[in-house]
Amino acid sequence: MAHVNDPATVRRLLTDRGGRWAVVGLTPNPRRAAVGVSRFLRDDLGMEIIPVNLGAQEVHGETGYRRLADVPGEIDVVDCFVNSQKVGRIVDEAIAVGAKAVWLQLGVVDEAAAERARAAGLDVVMDTCPVIEVRADPSLLPG
Repeated sequence: MAHVNDPATVRRLLTDRGGRWAVVGLTPNPRRAAVGVSRFLRDDLGMEIIPVNLGAQEVHGETGYRRLADVPGEIDVVDCFVNSQKVGRIVDEAIAVGAKAVWLQLGVVDEAAAERARAAGLDVVMDTCPVIEVRADPSLLPG
């Protein structure tokens, strides 16, 4: 069965101000979409951003981590900026660390991984971007 994003889930994830978003694939490379999207999540939506990348590089002044398991504290959303062939492993890590949700970015689709996440009790949003969702529904912005 193909995943369909639940509008109420999208709304809840994007309006939970101060939520902790681990952004997998976020590096300091300004040409990567993750840089702008994570800045939007932090600056416009009030989320805490945690960069997760192979080099554990700092981004937006935030400490980077190599793996989700290295991130201290709870993770609300694991935002996946990796290709579809690699995202299943990230979703499995999100389940293992007790994340509350996974957000697979625009073009990132893995139905089996989405089903594993749902079966483990995580909310799942797939094949869309927070910026696109907010542009479609500006009421998601604070104030």
